[in-house]
Amino acid sequence: MSNGVRYEKSGHVAVVTLDRPEVLNAMDLRMHQELARVWDDFEADDDMWVAVLTGAGTRAFSVGQDLKELAERVRAGSAGTATFGSRGKPGWPRLTERFDLTKPVVAKVRGYAMGGGFELALACDIVIASADATFALPEARLGLMAGAGGVFRLTRQLPWRSAMGHLLTGRPMTARRAFELGLVNEVVPADELDACVDGWVADILRCAPLSVRAIKEAATKSVTMPLETAFSTRFVWEERRMHSSDAVEGPLAFVEKREPRWRGR
Repeated sequence: MSNGVRYEKSGHVAVVTLDRPEVLNAMDLRMHQELARVWDDFEADDDMWVAVLTGAGTRAFSVGQDLKELAERVRAGSAGTATFGSRGKPGWPRLTERFDLTKPVVAKVRGYAMGGGFELALACDIVIASADATFALPEARLGLMAGAGGVFRLTRQLPWRSAMGHLLTGRPMTARRAFELGLVNEVVPADELDACVDGWVADILRCAPLSVRAIKEAATKSVTMPLETAFSTRFVWEERRMHSSDAVEGPLAFVEKREPRWRGR
């Protein structure tokens, strides 16, 4: 695809690559528009069971908003104001606001994941990082706001003071520190990153796709619910899973000592 995004499908896996390595995969407005089309297609394609989100090159996952483009819009008087979310802007809803996306997304992070790039990783379900990865939300240093969910997600995914320490100073964290804090699932040498991500994806694909979707939906929707309410809530994808042929296939395959043949229905 053009406009700074590569979108490739192989088997049940979609690979989405932020493809502007010459500017460390900074995201301009055209890129956001293309990404919206990509996520729409990924959600609609029943053959796609998992996505891998990554950045082109070896230097960055993404450094977030293209500040050169923003500066040009400021000089032209067309920038307007910006706060939380992307509603009304090109590419809405962006991944950071696709709250009903129940297919899993794995972030493969090498190099810089800064600002909006870090916010993309925070919106993914599994994050695998190379040892040279660096994470930061430096918006406060730029008079900006981590408005693509950084303020909201970091304080939910980290201990409060750890999150506030990084938000209020813009200080970066290493991949190892992100792992220690639970933001990253695994950290590996850069030359092992592809194989590590492939292993995680293979494990996801061994699971029933409807179970995976039902689990993600139930986990994300229930996180702010009282436990009793969560137990009594009817979730869309759990309703589909419980009545699916895959819900029968799994136990049968186990008893018959064979690999299950998932159909996703």
